[in-house]
Amino acid sequence: MTTSVHQERANTEDFLSIFLQDIPLMDVRAPVEFAKGSFPTATNAPILNDRQRELIGTCYKKEGPEAAVAMGYKLATDDVRAQRLEDWQSFINKHPEGYLFCFRGGQRSHITQQWLKESGYPYPLVKGGYKALRRFLIDELERSIKDIPFIILSGKTGTGKTYLIQQLPYSIDLEGLANHRGSSFGRRYGGQPSQIDFENRLSIALLKHRHKHPGMPVLLEDESKLIGRCSLPQEMRDKMQQSPLILLEETMEERVKIGLKEYVTDNLAEFIAAYGEQQGFEQFAEGLSGSLYRIRRRLGGERYQQLTDILENAIQQHKTDGVIEGYSPLISDLLSNYYDPMYDYQLEQKEGEILFRGNRKKIQESYSTLLANNDTIAPA
Repeated sequence: MTTSVHQERANTEDFLSIFLQDIPLMDVRAPVEFAKGSFPTATNAPILNDRQRELIGTCYKKEGPEAAVAMGYKLATDDVRAQRLEDWQSFINKHPEGYLFCFRGGQRSHITQQWLKESGYPYPLVKGGYKALRRFLIDELERSIKDIPFIILSGKTGTGKTYLIQQLPYSIDLEGLANHRGSSFGRRYGGQPSQIDFENRLSIALLKHRHKHPGMPVLLEDESKLIGRCSLPQEMRDKMQQSPLILLEETMEERVKIGLKEYVTDNLAEFIAAYGEQQGFEQFAEGLSGSLYRIRRRLGGERYQQLTDILENAIQQHKTDGVIEGYSPLISDLLSNYYDPMYDYQLEQKEGEILFRGNRKKIQESYSTLLANNDTIAPA
C-alpha cells in the first residue's frame, strides 16, 4: 500500500471561503465542460477527455449507470491512469490547500479521489461540485445587486473612465472582467470569457466587496447591457440606471489623446507581446479594420468609405514610419459624430442624481469627499 505524502483534509462545502480566499480548484470535468464555464482559480485537469465523456454518456443512456462505470474503468488504461495521476499530483504539489471538483461531486470526483489516495496523494473535494458552486454564485450575485449601493462613473467615450475606475477605491472594473473596452473598437487580445465565466467573475468581485467593505457603495463604470458579447444581468442594469452618477468630462483634444493610447499604443502592445512584432501588428491592424466594418451600416456607405481611407492611410504610416498621429482624425470623427450622440441620448434616460462632474482631478477630489460622508449615499 502506498504511503501518503500529503496530509488528508476533509471535503468542503464552505463555498464562501473558497471564493473570498481565492482557493485553487482542480476541475476534473472534460475540456468541453470547462470551456463553457468554470471559476477564476480553477485549472482543468480532466479525468475524461471529450471523446471519452461522449462515449460514456452514450453508454449511460443506452445501457444504464453500471455499464457506463464499467466502460469508464475499461477506458482508464494503465497509461491513461498514469498520465492523469501525474497531472493531478503536479497540481497538488503546487496547491496543497486546494480542492477538486466535477459536475455534481459524484463519480468523477470520487474516482479521482480514490486514485489519488491510492497513490499517496489524498485530496479533498467540493461537495456538490460545479453545480453547487455555480448555484452559490448565482444566489450571491442576486443578493449583492440588491444589497450593495452603486455609484456610476459616466462620461463620453475616450474620457478615460476605465483608467480612473482602476485608480479609485471601492471600485470594480467591469470591462476588465469582460476583457473588452466596451466600445465597438473594444476587442482585446485573448478574447472574452464565456457568459458563465463573466457572471462568475462578477459575482465573486461583488461578493468580495460586500464582505470586505460592508455598507460601502461600489463604483462601476457606466456600461450598456453588453460589454462586447458579455451581458450584464438585467437587475444590475436596472439598478445602474437608477443609481447616482459621477460625470467625467475631458476636452476633445484630451479624449483623442486617450483614444490613441488605449486603442492604438496599448492595444498594439498586447498583440506584439502575444504574437511578435510583425504578426502582432497585422493582428492589431485587422482588428481595427474589422471594428470599423462592423459599424458600417450605422455610419452609412459614403462615410464608412471616407473613414476606411483614413484608417488605411494611418495604418500604413504607422507601419512604415512608426507615427500614430494619422489615427487622430478617425478617432475625433468617431467621437464627435458616432459616440457622442449615443452618449447624449443614453444620459437622458438615466434616472439617478448627478452627484458631481469634472475632469479626472476634480473627480478624484470630490469622490474622496463623498466617501468620507458615506451616510449621505447609503441606501434608504
